[in-house]
Amino acid sequence: MPHLTWDSKIPPKPVAAELKLDSIIYPGGNGYPGTDPENQLILGDNLAVMSALLPDYEGQIDLIYADPPFFTNKRYPVRVGRDEDSRRPQEWELADGYPDHWPNVEAYLDMLYPRLAIMHRLLATHGTLYLHLDWHADHYARLLLDEIFGPDRLLNEIIWVYHGPSPIRSAFNRKHDTILAYTKSKEYTFNVDAVREPYNPKTIKTFASSPKAGFGKVPDLERGKVPEDWWYFPVVARLHNERTGYPTQKPQALLERIILASSNPGDLVADFFCGAGTTSLVASQHQRRFIANDLSWRAVHTSRTRHIAGSDTPFKMLNEINLRPERLSGGSNVVKLVGSQLEIEPDLVDNLDYWEVDLDWGGEVFRSAAQAARPRKKEPISGELALPEPIGEKQIAVRLVNIDGIQTQIVYPG
Repeated sequence: MPHLTWDSKIPPKPVAAELKLDSIIYPGGNGYPGTDPENQLILGDNLAVMSALLPDYEGQIDLIYADPPFFTNKRYPVRVGRDEDSRRPQEWELADGYPDHWPNVEAYLDMLYPRLAIMHRLLATHGTLYLHLDWHADHYARLLLDEIFGPDRLLNEIIWVYHGPSPIRSAFNRKHDTILAYTKSKEYTFNVDAVREPYNPKTIKTFASSPKAGFGKVPDLERGKVPEDWWYFPVVARLHNERTGYPTQKPQALLERIILASSNPGDLVADFFCGAGTTSLVASQHQRRFIANDLSWRAVHTSRTRHIAGSDTPFKMLNEINLRPERLSGGSNVVKLVGSQLEIEPDLVDNLDYWEVDLDWGGEVFRSAAQAARPRKKEPISGELALPEPIGEKQIAVRLVNIDGIQTQIVYPG
């Protein structure tokens, strides 16, 4: 089979890297359960992160969904305002999201190729990779995947179609993405009954009215059909209850179909370009374990806040990049302990995006027992945080994150 070549192409290999456990999040404010979670949300370059995971996870991940930059040569800001008018983009409050800007296609392929190769190593023998791209680079990616997996391991070329406005006036509007699904072997997970959908009412009416419909083959109309390899799901811009403001966020229904089809409860699902955290959120809601990773602080932060709002599944947060949050000594008046709850200084509320508390601070890993995040609607974050258990003689620590990503930690002596 032909291979894709370019001047700077080299054999893919892992890089030296190490992950550091930063915190453990226990959503719901119910205190600490007896065991530490397996789920992981990791901040760092995914080449380094996947390399660091290889010793423990090579051949262990059941499903990987990858939604890398598309080679659009654009920069994508994130919306950090609340309850803004979607029809007035000039009034949106924006911050840096992520760049998809490359000097040339060779630089883009230098990024993509080694990452796809390590994903192949991480996949279990029965595992599946879903690579999500569009017309800018899907043709390059298919040749790379044919090289890494073998051309006979292409399971599907899936077309996700959607609607939306477009400035294009000199060609047909580009309103689809391509998802390339590759399996690692001939024995792979595919739960056909988990993704069946109802037949079109017209189809049901046709079979009811004519015994010759279907050339004598009558399907099980009640059971439903296997979806075709073209899928229609609305984009997140049309789903008000899902929007986080993070650019290029994918709809939950899209990931739900992939996860239900190609994994089982208890399986490990990974997304190393996790963005707004849709994959890990849907995985946890369907009793799958997850590893989610992104280079962008804002992506990891968005994923964290979605998990504490949409799932009660505990998870670890790790860093490939050694972050050093500012640590303030006890006695600060920023946060006060009042009875069985914490209260923030009112002047901080407008600029605060997230805060959490560790009820037994040991000086290393932050064990978050209760959290509060800024609502998506135009409302301030709660300035009060109820504690799941009484404060004794133990040290407590409070972390605060503002809308610009500046993290502050305050430790109160016991």
